[in-house]
Amino acid sequence: MKRRNFLKGVGLAGLGATLPFSLVEVVWGLGSKPAEHESFTFAYISDSHLTHIQGARFTQNFDQGLRKAILEVNLMNPPPDFVIYGGDLAQLGKREELDHGLELLSGLKPPLKWVIGEHDFYLDMGEYWQDKISPLYYSFDHKGVHFVVLNSILTYQDWIKKWSTPMERMLNMARLDNPQGSPFMVGEAQLRWLKEDLAKYERNVPLVVLSHSPLYKIFKPWNFWTDDAEGVQKLLQRFHRVTVLHGHVHQVLYNQIGNITFYAMMATAWPWPYPVSYVQKPNQVPKLTVFMNRADPFHQRDGTGWDILDLENGTLTNHYQLWMNENRTVAFDFKLEHPVDRNYQDPEKRIPPQFHY
Repeated sequence: MKRRNFLKGVGLAGLGATLPFSLVEVVWGLGSKPAEHESFTFAYISDSHLTHIQGARFTQNFDQGLRKAILEVNLMNPPPDFVIYGGDLAQLGKREELDHGLELLSGLKPPLKWVIGEHDFYLDMGEYWQDKISPLYYSFDHKGVHFVVLNSILTYQDWIKKWSTPMERMLNMARLDNPQGSPFMVGEAQLRWLKEDLAKYERNVPLVVLSHSPLYKIFKPWNFWTDDAEGVQKLLQRFHRVTVLHGHVHQVLYNQIGNITFYAMMATAWPWPYPVSYVQKPNQVPKLTVFMNRADPFHQRDGTGWDILDLENGTLTNHYQLWMNENRTVAFDFKLEHPVDRNYQDPEKRIPPQFHY
């Protein structure tokens, strides 16, 4: 289903730039049965950061972003096979926030699958999430495609034990630029599980990995970072093509490392700037990334939005639909063997980034 047909199908072409979710089309499943070759779609929603104020009061702006995503997914025709929630449903991991998110997302018609974020985890170390929502990591197959969901926001036990209260721990992990934070990791136990899980599959099986933090290293002071990312990448190397979809960074971001293509998903809550433009410090943002104009602080929705993703022949085309910014399309270029921004990859055509001081 092409983008124009999708918008025509839901009858909302005029609203295409205001809807915070991601549509992914998969048409390259490899299965032994004819039914396993069927194309299918799934939606992707992430980083809503629902924030409890008091009693039944929550931050309305963040609520509204998630409500818009749910509404539009339910209007999709044909409906997606399932929906992925990419993590950070809550802001401070409170049961009130998670329950509020579950209540809102109960209105989704398609089945829902979950990725946990650090904002969901560090108040009670994922206890409520596992009890009420989902396992912390798992895998599943769908029409010839193997999906792996990783919990990429673990960290060192010494850091976890240093705080006097769970909320102190949560607050120190939740800040963007907190020097008291700790790098994320997947961890040895999960790496062993991933190795065993992938051993069951041939190298030509399409593989989609879902994580919250990026499975490569961008900027450590903000924890746009996974310490053992190279260990995950090593286990993915034997497959022909791998696509990793992640949230967490709230910005347009894409990268290619060997056979692995990485795409960041937009947030429904707020945007983050690029470290190099905001703090004026060098960072490991991939050279493939083309900066978009940064968020206007007087417009709370600038830099947020949704994605439509077409996944075909093992590669992904990402249509960034930005509410108050230029729409972007990032597609895999088979000649260059990495994704490119169709409009702005050429430096002469780029919109200068907004710098902050």
